[in-house]
Amino acid sequence: MTAERVLAGLDPDQRRAVTAPAGPVCILAGAGTGKTRAITHRIAYRTLSGDISPRHVLAVTFTARAAAEMRARLTGLGAGRVQARTFHAAALRQVRYFAPRLLEGRAMPELVESKARLVALAAGRAGVRADRTAARDLASEIEWAKSSLVEPGEYVVAAAKALREPPYEAAKVAEIFAAYESLKRRQGVIDFEDMLRAAVWGIEEHPDVAEQVRSQYRHFVVDEYQDVNPLQQRLLEAWLGGRDDLTVVGDASQTIYSFTGATSSYLVDFPRQRREAVVVRLVRDYRSTPQVVGLANAVIKQARGTEAKLRLELVGQRPPGAEPDLKIFPDEPAEAVAVARRCRELIAAGTPASEIAVLFRTNAQSETYEKTLAEAEVPYVVRGAERFFERAEVRQAMIALRAAVRSTPGETPLVEAVVDALAATGWARDRPPPGGAQREQWEALAAIVTLAEEYESSPALLPIGQAGAVQRDVSLSAFNEELARRAEQQHAPTVEGVTLASLHSAKGLEWDAVFLVGLADGTLPTTYAKTPDQLEEERRLLYVGVTRARQWLWLSYGQSRASGGRTRRPCRFLPQLGSTQHRTFEKAGTASRKTVTRRTQVVSCRVCGATLLAGADRKLGRCPTCPSDLDEDLFARLQSWRAHTAAEQKVPAYVVFTDATIVAIAERRPTTPAELLAIAGIGPRKLGQYGTAVFALVGGASPAELVAENFEN
Repeated sequence: MTAERVLAGLDPDQRRAVTAPAGPVCILAGAGTGKTRAITHRIAYRTLSGDISPRHVLAVTFTARAAAEMRARLTGLGAGRVQARTFHAAALRQVRYFAPRLLEGRAMPELVESKARLVALAAGRAGVRADRTAARDLASEIEWAKSSLVEPGEYVVAAAKALREPPYEAAKVAEIFAAYESLKRRQGVIDFEDMLRAAVWGIEEHPDVAEQVRSQYRHFVVDEYQDVNPLQQRLLEAWLGGRDDLTVVGDASQTIYSFTGATSSYLVDFPRQRREAVVVRLVRDYRSTPQVVGLANAVIKQARGTEAKLRLELVGQRPPGAEPDLKIFPDEPAEAVAVARRCRELIAAGTPASEIAVLFRTNAQSETYEKTLAEAEVPYVVRGAERFFERAEVRQAMIALRAAVRSTPGETPLVEAVVDALAATGWARDRPPPGGAQREQWEALAAIVTLAEEYESSPALLPIGQAGAVQRDVSLSAFNEELARRAEQQHAPTVEGVTLASLHSAKGLEWDAVFLVGLADGTLPTTYAKTPDQLEEERRLLYVGVTRARQWLWLSYGQSRASGGRTRRPCRFLPQLGSTQHRTFEKAGTASRKTVTRRTQVVSCRVCGATLLAGADRKLGRCPTCPSDLDEDLFARLQSWRAHTAAEQKVPAYVVFTDATIVAIAERRPTTPAELLAIAGIGPRKLGQYGTAVFALVGGASPAELVAENFEN
C-alpha cells in the first residue's frame, strides 16, 4: 500500500481531511459520511508518506468495538503498528507501566469493575439504605461528578448548576460520595475515573513520566469528540503537553450522552480555541437514501442551542428509495402488531432479520415488541438490556402478583388488583423516582400495569365448542397465566434476529430497515426532559434514530398506551405524524380486525428534497431558505382576484386561499387539476370552487376579465 493509493476512492472533502497538514484538524462528520474512513486514511496517509511514524500515533475512541474496527482498518491500510484504544484502555496501559515508579515499589491498587457494592456500603455509613438499583443510581451520579472534575465538597453546588436530578437529596449524595472515596482508600482500590486521574497526575506531577509519554505519543486522533467529558479532555491535554498535532472528529448533532458528563463544548469551541485549525465538513451521506437523509435534515434543522452551531446539512449519495412510512395507530398494542407483521413481510421478501431494527426511547418499551414478534414467529435479539421478563424487578413483581391472588377479593378490578400488588413491593404509580436505574425499574413495573389495562379492556370472545362464546376471564389469576405465557414465549433462545434496542444503544450502528416506535410526546421527548437543553438532546436522539436506516424507515406512535386510554400527542419533533402517509386503525373486540388505510403524501422540498414540516413550507413545496421562482405578475393578479372573490362571498381573504397557497400557485403555476391538488391545503372542494379561475389566471387572464365573465354568468 502506498500513500497515493490510500487517497483512491475518497470524495473531495474526505481527501481534504486526509491530506490536511500537521496541526489541529477538526473533522465535522455527519452520520453516514465516512468519518472512520477519513481518520484511518488520514493516519495511514501520514505514516505511509513518511510524515509520521506509526509508533508515535495514539488514536482514541469510546468503545472497544470502535477501537477494534479502527485497528482492523489501519492494518488493512498498512498502518497496523498504530495504537488505537479507548481512553480507559490507554490510561490503564500507562498507569500500569509507570506504577512501580509512581508508587515507589508499592503494588498498584486493584481496579474495581463496579462501584455498586462500595457505594451501597458508603450509603449505609451515611444513613441511607440503598438497594441494588439505588446503588446503581448513586454510582452513576458519582461517575458524573468525577468525570466532571467535581469533588465531594463541590457536589451540591455543581449538581444544582448542572440541573441534575440526584436519587437522593444533593447534600446526602455528597455525603455518600465522600464516604465512598474514604472506603476506597481504606480498601486500597481504585475505580475507572481514578485510573484516568492517575494517568493525568502521573504526567502533570512527574516531569520524567511526562517526557517519556510525550516522546512516545506525538500525534493524536480522537473519535466521537462530541462525547468527551472534562476528565478525558484533561488527560488529552496532558498527553499533548501544549503541542497541536491533534485531529478530532465528531458530530454535535449526535450529542446524546450529556447525562454522563459528556459535552460537545470541546468540539464546538475547537476552531475558536485553535485559530489555525483546519476545519473540514463531511456532508455526503453514503449510508441512507435521499428520502431518509431529507427527513434527518428536517428533524435537526429545527435544533436550537450550542450544538446547532455546528449543524450539518447532509446530502444523500445513494439512489432514491421509498419515502419514510409515517403511521398513527389507536394504541401501542396495535402499533406493535403492525410492526411485527411488517417485520415478517420484510424477512419473507428477502431482508435478513439481522438487518432490521426496532428502536424505542426506553428499555421498558421492549416488552410489547418482544411479545408481538414472538407471536408472529419472528426471531429477535434485545441489545443493551435484558429481555423484559428476565429483569429482576419484573420477576419479583410476578412473584408478588401470584401471591396477591390469595388475598385479593374476586370482584376487584384487574388493574386495581395489579396496582395494589405492586404497591406492596414499594412501587408507587404516581411517583416515578429520580435516578436513571430506579426510574427504569419503575417504568418496567408501569409497563406491567399497562399490560393489565390492555388485558382488561380487550376481553376477546373465545368460542367454546358449539355452545357459543364466553367472555375471557380477566381476573388476577388469569392475568398471571397470561404473563407466564408471554414470559415462556419470549425466553426462546435466538441466534440471529430483529434487533430490539433503545435509541442510546443504537448509536454507531445501522440497519437496512429501521422502525422508530412510540414517537409520542411524553415518551419522546420523555416527560423528564424539562429544560431547553434537555429537550434538544431528545431531538438529537430522534435524529440519531433516523440516521440508523439505510433503505427503509418507519416512524409511528399509538394514540394511547392501551385500548381506551388517554389520548397522546405525536412527537413534537415530527409534526407530519399528524398527517401521515398511512393512518391505520384496528377495530378492537372482534375476532377479525379491519384495517382502514388513508394515504397522504409526505411533502418534500422540490428544490433540495428535504422533508417539509411546517404547514406553510408544505404549501409552498419548498424550504423557506431555498430559492423562490415566484411569478410576481401572476402573484399580483392572484391577490387581486382573491380580494374580489372574498368580498363577493363576504368571507376573509384567507378563507379563499391563504397567503402561502397564493405564493405556491405563483411559484408552481399549475395547469391541470392534478398539479393544483398537489399543492398542500388544496382539496377537491377548492378545486371545484376556484380551479377554473386559477387556471385562467395562470394562463394570463386578468382579474378584471374573470370578474366580467362572472358578472355575465
